[in-house]
Amino acid sequence: MDVETIVMELVVNGGNARSLALEAIDAAKDKDFAAAEKKMKECEEVLNEAHHFQTKLISEEAGGNKTEWSLLMVHGQDHLMNAMTVRDLALHMIEMYKIMYS
Repeated sequence: MDVETIVMELVVNGGNARSLALEAIDAAKDKDFAAAEKKMKECEEVLNEAHHFQTKLISEEAGGNKTEWSLLMVHGQDHLMNAMTVRDLALHMIEMYKIMYS
């Protein structure tokens, strides 16, 4: 698999994971905690897929095959890291909504 394909997988999966985490927050805000948990599970699955592609890049570099970094590569990494941050915040916000509504 070429680097451009891997980077696009980071962008797509990172963006999808971020969207799912935000949808989970919206569901929790609407007191639909089952839907929030389902969205967070989907978010984790998509993040794991993105992480799989990131691991390919890291493994290649660890094996001595350096990847030339480009703006697209940075963009892909940025999407992944933002998704992970939004996921972490979503978990906390869902718990806050549970406490607020109990």
